[in-house]
Amino acid sequence: MPKGAGKVIAQNKKANHDYFIEETFETGIVLQGTEIKSIRAGRVNLKDSYARVHNGELFLYSMHVSPYEQGNRYNHDPLRTRKLLMHRREINKLIGYTKETGYSLVPLKVYLKNGFAKVLLGVGKGKKKYDKREDLKKKEAKRDIERAFRDRQKV
Repeated sequence: MPKGAGKVIAQNKKANHDYFIEETFETGIVLQGTEIKSIRAGRVNLKDSYARVHNGELFLYSMHVSPYEQGNRYNHDPLRTRKLLMHRREINKLIGYTKETGYSLVPLKVYLKNGFAKVLLGVGKGKKKYDKREDLKKKEAKRDIERAFRDRQKV
């Protein structure tokens, strides 16, 4: 099964707009209590989240997992720092990437694979404003070409 395959729960749509994604990694995530129930219900937000390597371990910051409705006192802090699970050599590779200036670890999506929650982590280089404008121009041009082609097919 390829990376990122499974039932997609949440996607970070701004990531492709703000970063050039150079490589992706599939990571497991350490959850507590009722968090997996909230994730299965789709109550996850990756909007401002990011990952960082700290003391040789990988952590995910500010991913919002809403509290489970029936969880009462067993609920968790929605914005707590969560540990990501990867092999040592992959973490060392990430350390090498993040030592270079301009590279960030960005969560791209959260999905379920074989009953386990997984996070697709991308190594991204930040885009400048002119890069974003250029991407929008390419996107519009592609859309116009497809529209013209579709109109031609109708005639």
